[in-house]
Amino acid sequence: MTVETPARFSPLSQWRDSFAQLPTGVRVRELPCLTQLTLRAEPGSTAARSIEASLGITLPGPLRAEVSQDVEVLWMGPDEWLLVAPEGSRHDLLARLRSTIGDEFATVTDVSAQRTTLALSGHLVREVLARGCAIDLDPRVTPVGSCLTTLLAQAPITLVVRGEGASSVWLLVRASFASYLATWLLDACTEYRGS
Repeated sequence: MTVETPARFSPLSQWRDSFAQLPTGVRVRELPCLTQLTLRAEPGSTAARSIEASLGITLPGPLRAEVSQDVEVLWMGPDEWLLVAPEGSRHDLLARLRSTIGDEFATVTDVSAQRTTLALSGHLVREVLARGCAIDLDPRVTPVGSCLTTLLAQAPITLVVRGEGASSVWLLVRASFASYLATWLLDACTEYRGS
């Protein structure tokens, strides 16, 4: 029996032209339809160690993210991680992890349709985000690899610092908040036009 995968759509596809108009110090692009899997396992358990071996990585601790090959593992809570991988890898990754877990006590759930990801880069990223986010993005406080669940302009996000001085970040936002956040980002960049 063949199961058809429903078509997925980018919640921000209509924003590409607007993002292209941003000042040169802030580049925004959507990374739509990434594979996103929620992993729940007891840290240090047999299941967690098997998953770590399968991914070739240690599951990160609080407020951290780690990258293994094409999988980014984000700490979401004491026994919860979000695995982010390229579009199209969902079925293979799910099958591999479920096989790895076997009968052990752990779960892996596909939440790919829940969020979209905005990749921000440029020397003004930290300043723009400071307008709506209470997180201190100074590199001494939030170095590369930091993963924080917070609010940006009152929208719940997961922020992943990917570049020095927060010059490159990912914002994972629920699809229902994506347009609101895009509108906010455009407005927050208004004063930097010409920068």
